[in-house]
Amino acid sequence: TLSLSLTVTLLQLNVPEQPVVALHASDVILNCSFSHANPFNLSDVSVFWQLTDTQRNVHRYSAGHDQLVDQAERFANRTRLFPNQLGLGNASLLLSRVVVADEGSYTCFVRVQDFGSAALLLQVAAPYSKPAVTLEPESNLRPGDEVALTCVAYGGYPEGDVIWQDASGHNLTENITTSVVANEEGLFTMTSVLTVVLEPNSTYSCRLINPLLGEEGYAFVTITGQNIAFPPVALWVTIGLAVCLLVLLIALAAVCRRKIKESCEEARREAEEAKELEEEESKTGQPNAHLVKSQPFKWSEKRCG
Repeated sequence: TLSLSLTVTLLQLNVPEQPVVALHASDVILNCSFSHANPFNLSDVSVFWQLTDTQRNVHRYSAGHDQLVDQAERFANRTRLFPNQLGLGNASLLLSRVVVADEGSYTCFVRVQDFGSAALLLQVAAPYSKPAVTLEPESNLRPGDEVALTCVAYGGYPEGDVIWQDASGHNLTENITTSVVANEEGLFTMTSVLTVVLEPNSTYSCRLINPLLGEEGYAFVTITGQNIAFPPVALWVTIGLAVCLLVLLIALAAVCRRKIKESCEEARREAEEAKELEEEESKTGQPNAHLVKSQPFKWSEKRCG
């Protein structure tokens, strides 16, 4: 009996275990390295990169040259290896001008007598613009009104986390509505709307966090007493009360003036009567009992005159 044994030796490849994060519109290196115990010629090295899921050709190198005839069109003029480092076991791929569509899993194949493959994950990130917060409506606000605060940031990727807080740091995220819209490049515009009941001198903040790049931006709005119009009903009530008070003061002043005038005229009459009695006494030489009132009457006459 003849038995045959077949041994297949696999080439050990090393790729990053964690996802590789690339900035949108920048270049990124997808690292792939190998080691081979026996000396080899570069002409014996073959390197092939492809998309893991669709198996589309990203870059192929063999026989000492790039073989790009069947390369996927969207990778044209955007990929290259490092041929002078292949002898050192470097089969890494340089991907230029990264776009959102490049995100995904890439498999590196290397053959040097033996064969090996390994896959890595590429994630794309783009920073969002600084958030901007607007108020709707902006005028004719009254305490107790519902106000919509809108926080907008654009040009980012992937979808960010939006956190709303008040001045005390309380999380208001339960009261928000967030929408995400992608542009032709796949970058997002995020719009988050927070609805609050208006209170004077209140501050609300919007924080947008990119999960791949960390905290990106922060914006806040403060609603002060200057932003809040006086309630129309209360305004008319206040004006009415002011007019009534003014009329009341004018009427009171007129009554007081009339009373003072009547008092002065009465005092003047009494003073004149006292004077006549004095003149009569001086003529007759007889004292008159009414003269005891003459001094107060004279004093009143001076006061009113």
